[in-house]
Amino acid sequence: MGAAGLTAARPAEGGLAGAGPADAGQDGAWPADAELSGLRASCAAAVAGLLAAGPDLLVVVGGAACGAVYAGHAAGSLRDFGITAAAGSGEPVLPLSLTAGAWLLDQAGEKRRRTAGRALPGHPDGRPGTGPARCALPCRLLLRAVAADLPPADCLRLGAELAGLAPRVALLAMGDASARKAVGVPGVADPAAERYDAEVAAALSAADPDRLASLDPALDGELLVAGRAAWQVLAGAADGTALRGHLRCAVAPYDVTYLVASWAAPATVAQAPKKSW
Repeated sequence: MGAAGLTAARPAEGGLAGAGPADAGQDGAWPADAELSGLRASCAAAVAGLLAAGPDLLVVVGGAACGAVYAGHAAGSLRDFGITAAAGSGEPVLPLSLTAGAWLLDQAGEKRRRTAGRALPGHPDGRPGTGPARCALPCRLLLRAVAADLPPADCLRLGAELAGLAPRVALLAMGDASARKAVGVPGVADPAAERYDAEVAAALSAADPDRLASLDPALDGELLVAGRAAWQVLAGAADGTALRGHLRCAVAPYDVTYLVASWAAPATVAQAPKKSW
């Protein structure tokens, strides 16, 4: 979201690393938008929930031009979008979806440090100096780009593989819903896009992997959907697991639909949730 996601009251705390007045509006002010602030808060809450589940491994999955695996400390940048913002430090290699996910983890790591009021050791597999805030997180991290055109069956298989990488796995699936309204008449309803977004929102709210698995990849280009592959990786990871869903946010700033949801196994007295999405 760039500067549009920042609040005038706390730009340094809420902003992306490197964001500054040059990224603000023409008047140099930091926009304060309740819808975008709510979206950012929902994203932060979702990530906090993943970390609270105590995973051994947290995997960030996002669509990209091609599949790739990145180390948990890898950096990303929004410079190609005209925004001087970055996740981590070092040479930016991450695609957009993983850059956004990595930035959320950077924010979570920084909040963990501030809350503790002292330096915290990260997971021993972390590499301080290449992404210090993210490396303060207490679990292993893996960033996985998924080809945006990957067929559903392959997405499901990949999800199952990721879910089996550790005893306790958390998955952060990054993907946008339809952006077709943004290239039409702004603010005007697009029935096909709205039906699609409503179906995805219902699937996320119900923690229903079968509904996500049934999404038609042929609609990705028609409706400008960037999240289908990541959602179907989520479906494969969650298949066969009883989960509870919580749709935290469903908004469409700038006529692009963003959905934030959390899936988790119901906690029991005998055992804490094993996996969280």
